[in-house]
Amino acid sequence: MTGKPALHPGSSDFIVVSNRLPVDRVSADIDDAGWRRSPGGLVTALAPVMAAREGAWVGWHGAPDEELEPFRHDDMDLIPVALSADEVELYYEGFSNATLWPLYHDVIAPPEFHRTWWDCYRKVNRRFAQAAASSAAPNATVWVQDYQLQLVPRYLRQLRPDLRIGFFNHIPFPPPEIFAQLPWRRDIISGLLDADLIGFQRPSDSANFLRSARRFVGAGVKASQVQIKDLDGKTVHISRAAPFPISIDVAKIAELAVRPDVIARSKQIRADLGNPKTILLGVDRLDYTKGITHRLKAYGELLSDGDLTVEDAALIQVASPSRERVESYRLLREEVDGMVGRINGQFDTTSNTAIRYLHHSYPVEEMVALYLASDVMLVTSLRDGMNLVAKEYVAARGNNTGALVLSEFTGAADQLKSALLVNPHDIDGLKSAIMRAVRLSPGESSRRMRAMRRQVLSHDVQRWSEEFLDTLQQEAELQ
Repeated sequence: MTGKPALHPGSSDFIVVSNRLPVDRVSADIDDAGWRRSPGGLVTALAPVMAAREGAWVGWHGAPDEELEPFRHDDMDLIPVALSADEVELYYEGFSNATLWPLYHDVIAPPEFHRTWWDCYRKVNRRFAQAAASSAAPNATVWVQDYQLQLVPRYLRQLRPDLRIGFFNHIPFPPPEIFAQLPWRRDIISGLLDADLIGFQRPSDSANFLRSARRFVGAGVKASQVQIKDLDGKTVHISRAAPFPISIDVAKIAELAVRPDVIARSKQIRADLGNPKTILLGVDRLDYTKGITHRLKAYGELLSDGDLTVEDAALIQVASPSRERVESYRLLREEVDGMVGRINGQFDTTSNTAIRYLHHSYPVEEMVALYLASDVMLVTSLRDGMNLVAKEYVAARGNNTGALVLSEFTGAADQLKSALLVNPHDIDGLKSAIMRAVRLSPGESSRRMRAMRRQVLSHDVQRWSEEFLDTLQQEAELQ
C-alpha cells in the first residue's frame, strides 16, 4: 500500500488530527518507505471510518527535523506534520508533558509553566490546524485527539468555518481549582470551545470543563451546552461537552485469548515462575500517575507480614518505557528499580522470585498471554483517564475466572463496578483488597468477572467512535 500518492488536498470528508500518525516506520533508514500500522485502540476504531469516508490522518511521523510528503497507507491518506527537535522538546516534552500532563493529573507531580513552551505549543497547534484545513473537503468532519492539540479547534474554526469539529480528551480534565494554576487557562478553554462537540472520559471530567468554561471565559452553560456570545450578547456558536468513555478492540483480545499458541505461552509463563498458586500482574507505562510504587509497597508489606510468600505468589510487573528524557520519569524509574531490587533481595529464594520486573514493551499477543497466566490484575493508578489495561484483562478472561483490583481514580471504575475498587493511597486498604482478590471464592470471582465482561463486550471501541461521531453530526446540524 505504501508509496501510493495521497488524494488531492481538500478532498477528505473525514480527518483525524492527533499528535502522532497511526503508523510506525519499519526501518530507521529515512529512505525506507516501509510503514506498519501502529498498535492501539484508536487506530483500530477509526480505520473502518477512514475507509468508508475517504479519510485522512494528520499527525507527526515521529522523526524530528524531517519533512515528508503526504502518502497513502492501508486505505488512509496520511498527512505528516513536521516537528523540529526544538519543537519536540518545547511543545511535546515541555508544555504537553511537563505542564499539561501533571496539571491534568491532579498535580501528582508539580507542573512547570514556561512562556517559551507555551509559545511553541501555540505555533505547533496552528501548524496541525493548517494541515487539517488544507486537506478537508467542504463541510468535512474533523476529529481532534487529546491534550497536545487543544488549540486546534479554534485555529480550524478561523481557517475553515464550514467544518464540523469534534475534540476528544483522552486524559482527565482537572477541577477549576487546579486548572486555575495554568497562566493560559482562558486560551485553552477558548480553543476547545470552538469545537462543536468536546468529549471526555468521565462525567466528572466534562463537569469540570463546564465549570471552567463558566468561570474563566464567562461562557453561558446550560446542561451540557456552552453558548459563545459576541460583544453584543448574540450567540455565535454553541459547543457541547459530554462523556464518551473509550474502550478496547474486544474482538481482537477475545480472539487472541483462545488461540492455542497464546494459551500455550500463558502456561509457559506460569511454569517459568515455578507454577505458583497465585500470579499477580501489573501492566503500566512507567508513569508517576500509575501508582506503581504504591503497589510495590503494598506487595512488599504483604510479604513481610507473611500474608503472601514467594513459594505461593509472584508479581509480574510490566513497566514499559515512557518519556525517559523527562527528569521526573528518570527519577521514577530509579525509584521503581530500587524498590524491586530491595524486595527481591529480601524475599527471593534460589527457586522463587518475588517480582518479575519487565521494563519493556510487548506485542499484544504476549500481553494476552500474561492476562491469561495471571490470577489477579492490579490497577492502582493515582489518576487515569480510563485505563484500558483493566478492560483488556476482563476481555481476555473468557472462562470468567480471575480478579481485578481497580483504583477508584480510573475512568474504568465507572464501568467496571464489580471490580474490587480501592484507594491506592490507602496502603492498608490496598493490601486488604489484594488479599481479598487472592482468596476470592470461585463463585464470587465468576460472578464479578461475568458482570464486568458483559459491560466490556457490549461497549467496544467501535461503539465508542460511532457514538461520538453520531453525536457530533447531530450537534453540528443544530448550529
